[in-house]
Amino acid sequence: MSDFAVLRTPSQVLFGTGMAATVGKIAARYGARALVCTDAAVAETEGFATVVGSLRGAGIQVTVFDAAVVDVPMTTIEAAVATGRAAEPDVVVAVGGGSVIDLAKATALLLRHPGPLSRYYAVGSVPGQIAPLIALPTTAGTGSEVTPVAVITDAERGMKVGVASTHLIPRDAICDPLLTVGCPPAVTAHAGIDALSHAIEAAMAIDEPLSPAIADRVQVGRNLLSDGLAMIAVGHLARHLVRAVDDGADLEARSGMLYGSLVAGIAFANAGVSAAHALQFAIGAATGTSHGLGTGLMLPYVMEYNRPAREAVLAQIASALAEGLGAGAPADAVGVVHELGQRIGLPRSLAELDLTLEELPALARDSVGIKRLIDNNPRPLDVPALEAILTAAWHGDPSKVAAAAAPA
Repeated sequence: MSDFAVLRTPSQVLFGTGMAATVGKIAARYGARALVCTDAAVAETEGFATVVGSLRGAGIQVTVFDAAVVDVPMTTIEAAVATGRAAEPDVVVAVGGGSVIDLAKATALLLRHPGPLSRYYAVGSVPGQIAPLIALPTTAGTGSEVTPVAVITDAERGMKVGVASTHLIPRDAICDPLLTVGCPPAVTAHAGIDALSHAIEAAMAIDEPLSPAIADRVQVGRNLLSDGLAMIAVGHLARHLVRAVDDGADLEARSGMLYGSLVAGIAFANAGVSAAHALQFAIGAATGTSHGLGTGLMLPYVMEYNRPAREAVLAQIASALAEGLGAGAPADAVGVVHELGQRIGLPRSLAELDLTLEELPALARDSVGIKRLIDNNPRPLDVPALEAILTAAWHGDPSKVAAAAAPA
């Protein structure tokens, strides 16, 4: 790894139980009108009432858009932008999971810059600052509160698309574990394993040579800061994931998961993620399964494929996992991650998602075109290599990836 470090984050991150009540004072720095993006379920929670009460207590006029849905379809973005234009907000506040925060990012972008959103699909093409955005996550997983990416669904392409720009990083991230307590077990599991995939893929990302071009890149590959943060996240997530899934009222576990997700988010916001996420774009489009389920399922297979290029990093990940799980000597990281997924209820194989072997080549072709992620993988990838990873995942056996050959 080149001896350099990059750290791009919100202007401030506030973490702690009860921290949601500070949002009014923070939002007031931007003006007197706020557009609050959320979904119908979160809008009924005590935590959401705390956020709105804090905003109104600070003298802020609040407009609520509570029609967010998973996967952020373009019609929802258009509706949120229309609500925003009518309200003329000085600040956008997101209260929800990754889809809500990504919706708020897209909305804040289009409130400041002309549409359509597709003009910003090219990495780094957002021309300047978006409307000020405060993000309060209600799940411990996506890390969207600290990242430069918004993932939305483009119906014309039939797939999710990532809009990536450092201008999309929220101005403020407020992480209150109390907001995550009502998260259902399946969502907790899928979000949590997604956070683990962020940490691990950030640690296993490409090594970029140090050059002035680094300053212009949204993701810069693994570096001294992202590596340290990724390993901290692995330990925290391993320690608390099963507990949070088994007992959603365990506030210590919720806090550990939210902290792990936050730190993993900062790590991958700078280093980037790679093949597990690229493959999930195609798998999710084909099966309708959640983002976290797909990345978590594919993670051990991608780790195994990358083993020849990242033996030392896998040993570090194994040590962090062992420390987090309270195990003795570190076991093989790939096996630990695979079994951890089973423990929290992930499917063991792609076959369990009703995919057939005949469908895998098309998934490989769809994935290889997601260059932002494919090019960040430490071992080169082409369609045959991706198909080999998918085939091993269809059989439910990461060891079957060993025969996959990287492109010449």
